[in-house]
Amino acid sequence: MNQFGEQIRLLREQCGLLQRQVASQVEMDIPMLSKIERGERNAKREQVTTFSKIFNFPEDELLSLWLADKVFEVIKNEDVALKALSVTENELRKMKMLSENSH
Repeated sequence: MNQFGEQIRLLREQCGLLQRQVASQVEMDIPMLSKIERGERNAKREQVTTFSKIFNFPEDELLSLWLADKVFEVIKNEDVALKALSVTENELRKMKMLSENSH
């Protein structure tokens, strides 16, 4: 799974930008950007924001893909992966409800 890297490549191509143009704006070398696009390396959290600005693309959508890739890498080989995701989803919903009720 490499949804973040695929999205970055697609956005870069849609904008008609070369890897070297994007890499310089994100302050990384071209091979690193290439590896991110291919899913061989993960971008850093702060780079997600930069990519969002470069491509004028919603940061929360890129962040969702970035996080999904990270979660997938951790649980992909676990037999109870779906159950763990369900438990996590329930906990996140509880946290959100508590947060909304405290405001």
